[in-house]
Amino acid sequence: MQIELFRDDYRFEERVSAKARNIRLEVRPDRSVVLVYPRWTPRAEALAFLRSRERWVREKLAELAQQAAAHPVPPPQRWDGQDLIHLRGQSLPLRVEPARLRSATVRIEPSRVVVFAPPAWREQPRKLEQALRQALVHQAQLDARQHLEAGAAPLGVRYRELRINDPQTLWGSCNPGAVICLSWRLVMAPPEVFRYVAVHELCHLVHLDHSARFWNLVRKHMPDYELHKRWLRDHGHQLHGWLPRRKA
Repeated sequence: MQIELFRDDYRFEERVSAKARNIRLEVRPDRSVVLVYPRWTPRAEALAFLRSRERWVREKLAELAQQAAAHPVPPPQRWDGQDLIHLRGQSLPLRVEPARLRSATVRIEPSRVVVFAPPAWREQPRKLEQALRQALVHQAQLDARQHLEAGAAPLGVRYRELRINDPQTLWGSCNPGAVICLSWRLVMAPPEVFRYVAVHELCHLVHLDHSARFWNLVRKHMPDYELHKRWLRDHGHQLHGWLPRRKA
């Protein structure tokens, strides 16, 4: 289904969710708009909600367009020895070295990232991407645990489980069961940005909302949090541009 708003086409998706409690709209960095609604909600009611939020959708699409113009999405990897990859806020050379291996091994060094892979893999970029993504996911998990452990003690809280995933609209989440989910793409952002998201989710273990009390707690433990929140707003689409999701 294609819907035209503000003379800009975007990809529209409908999702009926067994878990959703309310109707919600997601405007994603790839300019797709997703309408999610509970299974007991009539479709006509969900579409009416979409129409009522048309102005908000237009504003979000315009905001994404401005961000993309000011901070272009990086080009896809060519795997020719000239690629760069973002890691902890730095742009590092990405190299591919042939090796007598059955599968790839990735080495993350302070000044570069090297993928050691079978020579034939140079003609199979999907495999190289997968190996690099797995390495970055692992690194994100290590960094996330450091940020969470460092932030939990001052707050006097404990999280039960950490999950690293690749959501398209959230950088992190925390549920009532003290399970914290964080995007692996935060490992590419400056460390303080990653720390902000970790502190944000830890504060939800005290206030499971976005009330004034919640934001005051975030500010208490990270006085400059607004700076890092703004960084994600301005550069988040670029993080989704690196190693983008591939359709099966």
